[in-house]
Amino acid sequence: MLEKVRYDGAYPTREKAEEAVRLVLAGLGRQLTGDERVELAGRLPLEAARILTAQIPDIRPLTGWAFVKDLSARTGAALATTRWDTGSVFSAVSAYAGRDLVTRILRRLPSGYALLFGRAELTQAA
Repeated sequence: MLEKVRYDGAYPTREKAEEAVRLVLAGLGRQLTGDERVELAGRLPLEAARILTAQIPDIRPLTGWAFVKDLSARTGAALATTRWDTGSVFSAVSAYAGRDLVTRILRRLPSGYALLFGRAELTQAA
């Protein structure tokens, strides 16, 4: 997983890719609950699953943009950098999770995550 993130995110070192993975998976672990969380953990490599499941889900779910802002505030990194990290890690997560599970995850999370996973944000007509 780290090599995919490193390659997709064009990180200069494995350590930079690992920092991004830890940050983003911990953040996702604070947002994702239920069967989707358990199933995703089962599909990720063991260390990635541990990072995801070690987090206690937040009571207040964050939108996709608020998620990026929260991660940025935790690290002091620029929003653009954090957005890049999130997209790079979510790309790898998608590869492990598969299309159907990612669709279910996106249904569970508030708006704004689809773009972070590299998908169009679809809304239902009123």
